[in-house]
Amino acid sequence: MGSVSLLEPIRGGVVDKVQIEHKLAPFDEHSSPKVVGELNSQHVKLVRLVDEFVWHHHEEEEDELFLLVRGRSRMEFGDRNVRVEEGELIVVPCRIEHRPVADEEAHVMLLEPASTVNAGSVRGEMTAGVGGI
Repeated sequence: MGSVSLLEPIRGGVVDKVQIEHKLAPFDEHSSPKVVGELNSQHVKLVRLVDEFVWHHHEEEEDELFLLVRGRSRMEFGDRNVRVEEGELIVVPCRIEHRPVADEEAHVMLLEPASTVNAGSVRGEMTAGVGGI
C-alpha cells in the first residue's frame, strides 16, 4: 500500500502546525499511511495500525522512524520483539526484516524517505501508494 497525502499546500511561505488527531480523523483505513509533512526529501506520515503487517525490509537509504502517538504496538524482528508504548519511538535501519504489530488500533507517525513504500520490497494487497491528507 502506498500512502495518501494529507498535505495542504504551503502558500506564501506560511508555516503552520499539524494537528495529529485532526489529520487522522477523516480516514479509518488501517496500514495505509497518509503524508502530513515533508522535509529534506523525507515524508512525515500518519497511519492507523491494527493486527499484523507483512514481514518486509527496505532497501538502501530507507531507514524508518516509528513514533507511537496513541496506543501500543510491537516491532517484530526475526530474533526478538520490541514493545513500543505511547510516546516512544523506534528506528528500523534499512535492510532489517521487520513487521509492525498492534493488538488494538494504534496511531503511528512515520518519518522515512519520500521514496519508501510501506511494505518495502513486498508487493501485495497491503502495499500502499504515496499520497496525503
